Amino acid sequence: MANSSSSTSEALRQTLQLKLDYDQLTNCMRCGFCLPACPTFKETGIEAESPRGRIALMKAAVDGLMEPDVRFEEQMSHCLGCRACEPACPADVKYGQLIEQARDAIEDHTTQHRVWVKGVRKLVFKQLFPHQGRMKMLGKGLRFYQRSGLQSVVRKTGAVKLFSKQLSSLERILPKASGKGVVDQLGTRIPAKGKKIATVGMFRGCLMDTLFMETNYKTVGLLTEAGFEVVIPDQQNCCGALHAHSGETTQAKELAKNNIRAFQEAGVDYIISNAGGCGAILVEYDHLLHDEPEWQEQSLWFAKRVKDISAILVEKGNPLLFNNSNDKSEPVRITYQDSCHLKNVMKAGAAPRKLLSSLPNVDFVEMQDAGSCCGSAGIYNVTQPEMANQILDHKMQHVNATRPHYIVTSNPGCLLQMKLGIDKHADNNQMQAIHIVDFLYERMKGLN
Repeated sequence: MANSSSSTSEALRQTLQLKLDYDQLTNCMRCGFCLPACPTFKETGIEAESPRGRIALMKAAVDGLMEPDVRFEEQMSHCLGCRACEPACPADVKYGQLIEQARDAIEDHTTQHRVWVKGVRKLVFKQLFPHQGRMKMLGKGLRFYQRSGLQSVVRKTGAVKLFSKQLSSLERILPKASGKGVVDQLGTRIPAKGKKIATVGMFRGCLMDTLFMETNYKTVGLLTEAGFEVVIPDQQNCCGALHAHSGETTQAKELAKNNIRAFQEAGVDYIISNAGGCGAILVEYDHLLHDEPEWQEQSLWFAKRVKDISAILVEKGNPLLFNNSNDKSEPVRITYQDSCHLKNVMKAGAAPRKLLSSLPNVDFVEMQDAGSCCGSAGIYNVTQPEMANQILDHKMQHVNATRPHYIVTSNPGCLLQMKLGIDKHADNNQMQAIHIVDFLYERMKGLN
């Protein structure tokens, strides 16, 4: 058994040597600027739970100074991938790329996945998320569960407790699913209102179009009101973010190539995302495919056109007209929780704030540590529930201190995590979490 373990570690070390960017490993100056930016280090104070510490572990494994054993694998999986360390790094170390490369290498050799985990990974990453039709079937199944009375029966009988505690909590805050996507509702081309500024391609996402179809619908509404013709290529698929973050790089590349083809054929000026997690990988397709020269020009064409919905509205769109409140009621008090990837990767943290601050009869209050991760991080709150909940507990202390009516965010994962936080910790039982698109749309003059 020991020889088998040693052999696996050696094979992993060799794969790490092939896949890790050694220049990036040596670029880390060990200065420690990343430490206060890292959520897991802030929670534990343990050096290995920091970007600097994880980079040191990667380099030690590559240099043969340590075995990349089970503890090494576990430490790589503890990282949220929020990439808050990157803006803090004076050496511009591409930590996000390193952690994905390490996880990709680990996935080639890991012995830690149980049989059922392997089955779930294959189902989710290969059989479900890449196929929009199957995602619609999932949406229809969830819709039936929610509207047939089955959900009520499951909750009343306590059957929901058969799930893990974390999954039971998440089940309580699931939004209403849809069996139809945004293309079913609006078609693939929606004209601009007024003078057309540009043609934009909307990235509809997989979960966004299943659990948050109304947000996709309202995204189109905001874009057309702002003067954009909207094209929704029907051949697009999952962005590949969950695949890339989970060591399924080959699959992520295939998804990226299909998306590039779909949007190039549509001939769009910009590619719009309304989910920070999706946008962050879309804007880095050129890096994802950097080792495939035949895709260099196409991936760069794609990446430089990607914009978040808030950024395109602020930078390019016609001014949106919002309803003025004529009554003397108190302003709606809101705060904003950053999407880590929108802020740290897409560098678009200012645009949502500018939009929210411009709304009439809205009191925007900045939250302490609004830019720190909420603990969602894709599927991190499912795979690492203890750390995710610890981070969320502290996040909700800052939320409660602002006393908001609404917590606004720009990413579906963050939205669900904040709903979970409200369910567990909200001081104000009237508090709601809402996507920025929904919040803006509800206040648009002439749309409601």
